[in-house]
Amino acid sequence: MLFDTPVRLGVQIQPQHVQYSDIRDAVLRLEEMGVDVLFNWDHFYPLYGDPEGEHFESWTMLSAWAEQTERVEFGALVNCNSYRNPDLQADMARTVDHISKKGGDTGRFIFGTGSGWFQRDYDEYGYDFGTAGTRLNALATDLDRVVARWGKLNPAPTRKIPVMIGGKGEQKTLRIVARHADIWHSFVTPDELPHKFGVIEKWAEAEQRDLSGLVVSNELKDRDEDVADALFDAGTRLFTLGFSGPEWDYSLVERWLRWRDGKNA
Repeated sequence: MLFDTPVRLGVQIQPQHVQYSDIRDAVLRLEEMGVDVLFNWDHFYPLYGDPEGEHFESWTMLSAWAEQTERVEFGALVNCNSYRNPDLQADMARTVDHISKKGGDTGRFIFGTGSGWFQRDYDEYGYDFGTAGTRLNALATDLDRVVARWGKLNPAPTRKIPVMIGGKGEQKTLRIVARHADIWHSFVTPDELPHKFGVIEKWAEAEQRDLSGLVVSNELKDRDEDVADALFDAGTRLFTLGFSGPEWDYSLVERWLRWRDGKNA
């Protein structure tokens, strides 16, 4: 795992209960503040608050961010594999990656993906919900197709698009992490991380993959600096912060940017 990489701060702009103009303004301000990564989420309805409240779709939004932003990396935390053909997902990711190339050598898109969990999304939009196991099996198979499609597209992606996978299940999710992930995201506690690393390393041996470059990501929501320090000491280097409007609390982002800068000093 990459424990010597700089600490980065990602902010997940929750695409609910706001107008898109509010999201656009938040993206601009957060990039100007120095946030490293911007995320949204891939759902069709609000996860909190009024279940019938305003909400916007993930991938079309990410295309707009690719054009709007200049520096930040960005993606979904996380894309739902179930909604789209895997080859289409690969092509969409490649295209957003190219849109985001601004003067540098590469694009800035992160392909965060997962197996899905919010049943209303499936029921309302006509997707088969299945079981947690069948959705994870599909994710494993479909990621092979995503990677294969990236190797066939013309033009190719501007870089090896980083794959970010969330979850902590030891029998399926962490094997998918070991096979495909460049970034592993979870909500596990600092005390849990060494055991999870051991599981990932076991699966990496089975997959014959070198995971020395894996970046460990975790969540800051409802956590303080003491917990963040412990996560850092345990190996976490990407920290994500849920950010909700319409009353955006930028002081919270400033607080965590100061903490990040202190770690990187």
